[in-house]
Amino acid sequence: MKTAKIWLATLALLVAPAWGDDFTLLEWDDLIPMEERLNPPPFPEVNHEDEFAIPPQPIGKVVPSLNGQKVRLPGFVVPLEGDSKAITTFFLVPYFGACIHVPPPPTNQIVYVDFPKGARVDDLWDAVWVTGTLRTVSASHEVANASYSLEGVSVEPYDL
Repeated sequence: MKTAKIWLATLALLVAPAWGDDFTLLEWDDLIPMEERLNPPPFPEVNHEDEFAIPPQPIGKVVPSLNGQKVRLPGFVVPLEGDSKAITTFFLVPYFGACIHVPPPPTNQIVYVDFPKGARVDDLWDAVWVTGTLRTVSASHEVANASYSLEGVSVEPYDL
């Protein structure tokens, strides 16, 4: 019995960053200001006649009140930095293949995640939960631009 209590106490310490603080569960629409949801900007048209004509990525405004919030957001990983075992920086996007197709989602539908502990590379096509502190700080990469950045605390497989 004493061993079980020690094990549970150790487990609580290991998961404390993800469970100890209160994190707000976000949905992707929460990253879009209400006025933009009510009057969305036109989505750029793709010219299928010209294979080299790449439409620009739509620019989305941020929700200022989300800056500094501790959040939990589901999504898909687009690896940016890391090695064959772990990814340390990535884009979190709302749907699989979001940054592969042209144009990428609006900038307020891409979150740049810095996760120094490294997320495992296994099963990148599966959805994940990312927990951390959200910032209204943009990030640019050759793949796409993001209107939000997140200091990751945990990356876990998506489950309900």
